[in-house]
Amino acid sequence: MHVATVEEPDGTIRCGVVDGETLWRLPAGATVLDLLRTGTLPTAGAGADDPVPLAGRRILPPVEAPTVRDFIAFEEHVEGIAGTVDEAWYEAPTFYFTNPYALVGAHDDVAVPPGCARLDFELEVAAVIGTAGSDLTPEQARDHIAGYTILNDWSARDLQFREMAVRLGPCKGKDFATTLGPVLVTADELEPYRDHDGFLALGMTVTVNGAEIGRDLLSNMSWRFEDLVAYASRGTTIRPGDVLGSGTCGNGGCLAEMWGRGRDDLPPLRPGDVVEMTVEGLGTIRNTVVAGRDPHPIRPARSRPRTRPA
Repeated sequence: MHVATVEEPDGTIRCGVVDGETLWRLPAGATVLDLLRTGTLPTAGAGADDPVPLAGRRILPPVEAPTVRDFIAFEEHVEGIAGTVDEAWYEAPTFYFTNPYALVGAHDDVAVPPGCARLDFELEVAAVIGTAGSDLTPEQARDHIAGYTILNDWSARDLQFREMAVRLGPCKGKDFATTLGPVLVTADELEPYRDHDGFLALGMTVTVNGAEIGRDLLSNMSWRFEDLVAYASRGTTIRPGDVLGSGTCGNGGCLAEMWGRGRDDLPPLRPGDVVEMTVEGLGTIRNTVVAGRDPHPIRPARSRPRTRPA
């Protein structure tokens, strides 16, 4: 089943089941997050009984995510960015939290963030949590995944690398846009793609202005999604609607990987560029880069006298 959230021409938000070019709308006020909480995702014609054309409606992120964790699960990506893979990477799947308020729709424009001169994309797939859980085993975690969607973790590389030199972050290098969509595909639909090791063998491609930059298989992840979910639940609780990104795929999943491999012919993204990502079984997202705003200046840090209370 494919579940979408859209903005109607009158500005109202509706969700429903996608069947080809038709959206079977749920009653006004229902959200995908509500459905995940109750565990009652409908089917077209059963609970979703208001068919309208999908065309002409803005596709929003399928869920209003409470949290967004983004992992770094592709060895080839790490190797391309860093040159080598640190032994610590192999010990456990690492992630950072990004901003759920910065989620954008499958076809929305994406503005260059203030102060950025090296804008990049990241081709990923995300799992969406359907039921809450804590301290899950990987076997248990699989049953907590409601479905999957495409994720583009837009990255301001110049801002990101400066921030991470301080041994924190990324923060503003990521905190401006994350595309999620176009639909939430329920986990059962992707089971036929699962390989003998338990990975989802989905083809992934990304183009810029129609020219292919990257192509990979999701099954080249070094951890399965249920491993990522189990790790995320360790010592805490995952909740319905939580989004967990795979991290960037290899073989051109982002420009920074190609820069790390000596591809100086690939410039950073600029206004007018169109980034399109397609993942087998999940669909296509297509965003246009537009000009952003200049940053309001903030003075550099000032060294202060290290006085102490009397």
